[in-house]
Amino acid sequence: MSLVGLRDEARKLRDEAPKLLDVPGMEAGARGERGGGGPAGGEGGRPVEAARLEALTVHLGKVEKITAKGPKTYEYYFASWKMGGRVVNKYIGSPRKMTREEATRKARKLKAEALGL
Repeated sequence: MSLVGLRDEARKLRDEAPKLLDVPGMEAGARGERGGGGPAGGEGGRPVEAARLEALTVHLGKVEKITAKGPKTYEYYFASWKMGGRVVNKYIGSPRKMTREEATRKARKLKAEALGL
């Protein structure tokens, strides 16, 4: 499946998760809650958190540096995602040292740390 397809699937899951958590007659344990906590507290909201980790984009950026010998172009991976209504951009690494899949894994790890998951 392509990255666009994965992102669309993650958005779909993110949108459907709150509806599934509010099904009438469902016991708290079936929703993943412990006690009276809702999706914002405790263990509830895991599907939403998983979908949030998928909602990021890894880009291949280019930067041109002017050196004494002339201009030199470098490439690098960076990831972007929305957090609190703002776009967060994080440097991931060089495409010489990692593949796009490795960059995506590293980006998800950085986003999980930023979200506190």
